[in-house]
Amino acid sequence: MALLSIKYSRGNLDILDQLLLPTQSKYIPVTNSEDGWNVIKKMQVRGAPAIAIVGCLSLAVELAEDGEHSTVGDLAHFICDRLQYLVTARPTGVNMGEASKRLTSLVKDMAAESGQTVDTLRERFIKECEDMLEKDIAVNKNIGKYGADHLLTVSKNQPVKVLTHCNTGSLATGGYGTALGVVRALHEREKMSHAYCTETRPYNQGSRLTAYELVHDKIPATLICDSMAALLLEQQDISAIVVGADRVVANGDTANKIGTYQLALVAKHHNVPFYVACPSTSFDPTLASGKEIKIEERASEEMTSVKGVRVAALGINCWNPGFDITPASLITGGVITEFGVFSTGDLKARLADCLKMDS
Repeated sequence: MALLSIKYSRGNLDILDQLLLPTQSKYIPVTNSEDGWNVIKKMQVRGAPAIAIVGCLSLAVELAEDGEHSTVGDLAHFICDRLQYLVTARPTGVNMGEASKRLTSLVKDMAAESGQTVDTLRERFIKECEDMLEKDIAVNKNIGKYGADHLLTVSKNQPVKVLTHCNTGSLATGGYGTALGVVRALHEREKMSHAYCTETRPYNQGSRLTAYELVHDKIPATLICDSMAALLLEQQDISAIVVGADRVVANGDTANKIGTYQLALVAKHHNVPFYVACPSTSFDPTLASGKEIKIEERASEEMTSVKGVRVAALGINCWNPGFDITPASLITGGVITEFGVFSTGDLKARLADCLKMDS
């Protein structure tokens, strides 16, 4: 059975509470955009694509039962206001922000049309949100295909060993995954010799979530501590490191889960190709370099306690950035997208061409 982190039908949204994994698999209802903001902020749902999908669907569910907005202008104002609010839950990832911009523009254009009704505006918005979920799965499968094709070309069709970081699978997306989608695609072709995942401190998305998905799919895999990556690359014949991205900017610099930057440095030293796998929606050409990306800082309790048990000395200061920036120069393998694998230098132009052809 496929692993589902998002269950949706018109008017109903349930998400797999990722704070309880891997010991409990419990779905919780999301009934409105306030619920959506909270599950994103608390990291009951996480991963840039999934955040955008759940955020938008939470508003779609709220509108499905809406009877408060009697005019087109009132409804349009409400939708645009809630979209902007949802962006604030976790601002580092670009996907929710891009979805907000696109849907806000759509709603404003529709509201300006003569003869528009509350019902047609509501229906169009809900359908756009529903389409995001279906499209995300198709996009992820293309990322998996292109990533697997590329890695097998490099390996001359020999089975590969891949190291990944954080969680980029079905639990972080609408389904299948980005970097973990590449691992899945290789496993489906019986070309995944072994997958390695980091525990991804301090929130342990790797040990709690990625390991859970790997075991669920019966993919041969091993969990390592974050501090073991250099030794792993020295002692094992790792074919590639493949990670996800919360934002890729114009020059190819990439924001991803904290610890990604050091993996890229270790990969460079050991001459292991380093790849970023993400949909085109994670690309943000409005920012010139990674220096312009706002990095979310999270609560110190994530570092000092594990499941409510204190593990750090009382009184110690903490610094807990949720993400770091990997310079484009360290992404030596390239960026795996739903359109193909591109170098960071070609990414902006190639994606622009692909998106133009796809529109």
